[in-house]
Order: sequence, then structure tokens, then C-alpha cells
Amino acid sequence: MGGGTEAFPDLGMHCQHPECNQLDFLPFKCDSCLKVFCLDHRLYKSHDCPKSEHNSRKVVVCEICSTSIETTGRDGDDEEAILERHEKSGDCDPKKKKKPTCPVRRCREILTFSNTSTCKTCKIKVCLKHRFFADHGCDGRRSSVAPARDGSKFLAAMASRSVNGCAKEGRGGSSASPPSTPSVKAF
Repeated sequence: MGGGTEAFPDLGMHCQHPECNQLDFLPFKCDSCLKVFCLDHRLYKSHDCPKSEHNSRKVVVCEICSTSIETTGRDGDDEEAILERHEKSGDCDPKKKKKPTCPVRRCREILTFSNTSTCKTCKIKVCLKHRFFADHGCDGRRSSVAPARDGSKFLAAMASRSVNGCAKEGRGGSSASPPSTPSVKAF
């Protein structure tokens, strides 16, 4: 079952699917049955691979603790045997089933690694929809649990500077009152 053209006989291969036989210049070799297929028949299901269970992976979810268990077809175990083994191993804990949720009132968003934000002032973990101060009811005060950071000294110095110096004085440095608004004349 060679491939190619008259000018290049070693280029490409024919699909070994019985109904296809298409010449493919970038063929796929099945890692289970070791036959060559075109793009349309490269999947296990599309060419009805007899050894497809050999490399397939499944994920079984425990109903007790919501733990996902990955398995391959090589073991020969069915899902029930895998779940029984998981329960007997001691890793199955019903307390793990309850996932943390956003503490904002009426929000039931489950907090995961990718959608959790920690407020820098009150240190509460909230979902991304409530990450801003006003959205989760943060009063803006630091909690006593949070340690002071190096940046807080800088921010305190900037706040005292704006209150004591630059904000009260005009741009020129004089503390004169701002000029009155000019009068408007009608033409």
C-alpha cells in the first residue's frame, strides 16, 4: 500500500480505512492498531479501532466526596470496582464534597482556583464578580489579621503630604485664595 505520485513515489500514504483509500501527504498512524489513516479517519471511533480501549482514559467521579479518579482501559476494572477501591482506601471523605462559596449575600458562586480573588484590605476570598470593594461590602479598613506591608508606609507618607503640603498650596507655592471667576459680558 504505497503512496505518492509518479514523480515522488515515497511521498504520502493511502488511508487504510476500507471505504476511503485517500492519498494523504500527512498521514496519521494509529497508536493502537498501527494502521495509517487520513485526517478524517484518524480517531479511534472513526476507523472502528479494535484496540481503542487500550489507550483510552476515563474519569470516574465519587458521589460521596466528589473526587475525580482517572483510569485507563488497561486495568480492566469497571467503574464500580474503582469506586469500591477508592472508598476502602481511606481517601473518601464526605467533608470534601462541600466546596467553598462566595460569602457575599445571595451569591452562590463556587470558589475555585481560577475564579477566586482575595481582597487586599479585608482579606476575604470572593468570586471575581465581587472583587471590587463596593461589590462585597468592604469598609476599606485593614483587618487586624493582615500584616502591614512595606507599601503602606509609602501610602501613609503620600497621604500626609497631600494633606499638609501640596494639596493646600496652589501650583506656584503661595497659599493665596483661588482667583474668582471672571465676569461674563453680554454683547
